[in-house]
Amino acid sequence: MLKEIKYLIFIIIISLFIFFTGRYYFSDENIKKSYRAYKNIDEKIKVYSKDLPILENDTQDIIEYVKQTNKKKKKKFNFWKLLEND
Repeated sequence: MLKEIKYLIFIIIISLFIFFTGRYYFSDENIKKSYRAYKNIDEKIKVYSKDLPILENDTQDIIEYVKQTNKKKKKKFNFWKLLEND
């Protein structure tokens, strides 16, 4: 009997927690605060982006291309000939 009462209290506490959390999360006050926070973040990004220094491009001709030649003859391997030698 005591075990069932303990489980009932746990279920009531968990359900109250979920109810009050959902109630606060979906309230108009919280939604307004979150939209204001998003707007402030966008404004801060715009202000900081105006103050960023522009760096010069120093990557001109940084890659050197090497010509590959196919003058080396590749040795051809034959699997069956390797077996015949044994």
